[in-house]
Amino acid sequence: MSVKRWIEKVIGPLDQKREYRSYLARIRALPEPYRQTAAALQRYFNHTAATVLDVEGSMRMWSDFADLWEEAAADGTAIGDIVGEDPVEFAETFAQAYTGKRWVDRERRLLNEAVARAQREQREQRR
Repeated sequence: MSVKRWIEKVIGPLDQKREYRSYLARIRALPEPYRQTAAALQRYFNHTAATVLDVEGSMRMWSDFADLWEEAAADGTAIGDIVGEDPVEFAETFAQAYTGKRWVDRERRLLNEAVARAQREQREQRR
């Protein structure tokens, strides 16, 4: 096994890591207050499990997100014109546009399975 394949097996595909680092650099290069807003939205995406689990879908989302903020900064578009009156609604709608499995999907499945298992056990105990 080549060193590159071994490293990718341990830490994941290097090209995707480079692509993600490039995305982060694009966000850091934004002028204020666009950088601050994009960083706050990214934090929200990361903490609410809004990002797509499959790497390609996630990278597509991050690339489009950076494009949006770069274009807004270049055009001088008001932040309120982008996110509207409810930044949470904007973030949720933006994330929903990218289909794919999300971390929260896994957690929902695990919750449903745990409750179903508990209900089965409870029914068996009543017999």
